[in-house]
Amino acid sequence: MDMQKQAQRRAQTRPPEGCLVVAIRIPVRTSVFLVVLPVRLLWDACAAAARFLGRYVLVPVARFLWRHVLTPTGHAIGWILHRLLVLPLIWLYRHLLTPLGHALAWLHARVLTPIGHALLRLLTPVATAVARVFDRLATALARTARVLLVLPARALWRWILTPVGRVLGIVLREIGDALGHAWRAAGYVARAAGRVLATLFRWIFQEPARWVYRTVLTPVGHVVRDLVLRPAAQAARAVGRAVGQARADLRRALFGEPVPPAAVHSREPVSRDARTLDG
Repeated sequence: MDMQKQAQRRAQTRPPEGCLVVAIRIPVRTSVFLVVLPVRLLWDACAAAARFLGRYVLVPVARFLWRHVLTPTGHAIGWILHRLLVLPLIWLYRHLLTPLGHALAWLHARVLTPIGHALLRLLTPVATAVARVFDRLATALARTARVLLVLPARALWRWILTPVGRVLGIVLREIGDALGHAWRAAGYVARAAGRVLATLFRWIFQEPARWVYRTVLTPVGHVVRDLVLRPAAQAARAVGRAVGQARADLRRALFGEPVPPAAVHSREPVSRDARTLDG
């Protein structure tokens, strides 16, 4: 729809076209579309890869470099340049160039200007005579150039270059329109190809993997958990308890019953009617 609207808009703004334009347009647009289509596909793939790299690789790396490398380096270089270049230039301007400029201005006002005025008064008649000679010579040369160059160039422009330029303009315009049309059409083809590839990837890899996970791996995992892992864990706990009991029985048989700890007498009353903070 967008391509049709744009084509109608261009057709309304253009003057009526002849059979030469139509005869040039169809083969030009066909060939240009066949050339532009792989370029557009490659362009869209590179653009997608560039967006991915820019978002997840280049932007974080650039932020890190800007924050931790370039900014400190720039501050250090700025400080060094200020110390080694700006301050010496300021000193040179104040203490050398400014006095020198004042001396040159005094020399120009007091010496060069009077000499220039004197030379101007001496050379004015000579310059006037030379100007008259050059004026007459330039007039003769202009007439000769008009006869030998301007008139043949005008005829060449009017009778040869203008018709050829019109034909070339039509061809270039049609090539430009064909490039734009082919680029837009190739964009639609590239998007359609991308959708087809995404659908094929989903059908070939994603949906089978999801089906295998749901219908095979999940029940198998439940069976393994219920029939193997859970009984194995229960058996391991039972074995651990049995080993602990056996170790306790062996220690009791070898060393006897453990001596209970001696009771520690406390100053607090132990009877039921002992005083508390509440009473």
